[in-house]
Amino acid sequence: MRRLVIAIVAVLAETGCQNMPEPYAAPAQRPAVENFHPYRMQAIVSMSDDDAETHFVQDITPLATSSWRWTGKKPTVRVKARTGEDLRYTIDFVLPEEHFRKTGPVNIAFLVNDRVLDRALYSSAGSQHFEKRIPPDWVSVDQDITVAAEIDKVSADLGMVLVRIGITQ
Repeated sequence: MRRLVIAIVAVLAETGCQNMPEPYAAPAQRPAVENFHPYRMQAIVSMSDDDAETHFVQDITPLATSSWRWTGKKPTVRVKARTGEDLRYTIDFVLPEEHFRKTGPVNIAFLVNDRVLDRALYSSAGSQHFEKRIPPDWVSVDQDITVAAEIDKVSADLGMVLVRIGITQ
């Protein structure tokens, strides 16, 4: 019996011993990501954001859907910029077919701090995107910036369906 116990202990002891691998080298370093801009910023208010209403200044309905809101004549939001360089006004919106039949083509003025950045004529309904560079002297770093879109014609006090609006870099 004693021999059996000694044999079992010897077998178990041998199975517990193994050669440890040589210390392994650190993983290979990855090259830097091309075109990475650590200070690239976005000050976009998406209507689906939980805190979207904290940025509203005027003419954006408090009634939320999952990704858009109705606006009045001049939807306006307030954002901050961490830089004044290479900023772009950005907006995504929809001109609904039913309202468009009543209003016809609409002119929309795009404003930054109550200054008209550009105007555009929209002669068809549907999803729209507008983006344009903001002159650097129009904004101050870390100061509130108002971003708005003023539509010339509304139907039943409703202007457009807003998806997102703000500033990108």
